[in-house]
Amino acid sequence: MGLKKRSKVSAEFSMSSLTDIIFLLLIFFMLTSSLVKFDQFDLPRSDTKALAPTSITVTLTKKGEYALNSKAMKFRELKGAINRSKNKTNNQENATLTIVAEVGVPFEKVVDLMSIANQLRMKAILATQPTE
Repeated sequence: MGLKKRSKVSAEFSMSSLTDIIFLLLIFFMLTSSLVKFDQFDLPRSDTKALAPTSITVTLTKKGEYALNSKAMKFRELKGAINRSKNKTNNQENATLTIVAEVGVPFEKVVDLMSIANQLRMKAILATQPTE
């Protein structure tokens, strides 16, 4: 009488332990991470004497006022005015937006101007203070 042994290996894998580990890691990283907050900062200083080509200049004040090529305007009018100024330049492909921000301007406003330049497919330059 020959008895056959069934030595069949199960190829199944329990996913419940893996999901528990992933859930614990998620909780760990959520609790240990901190939110990043941008504080007001001074503009970087530069020691080079070379000047970047500036075709369009936007000035930001601490009061929240914007000026495009020394002409005061509101933020909602800025994108259209920058686009019109870009179209008036001779070399539209290399049009450059120079951002001149006073010390104390919230960084979000600078980022808003950089996103406008990105939408208009322009280069954006943040003006620096010369070292003395």
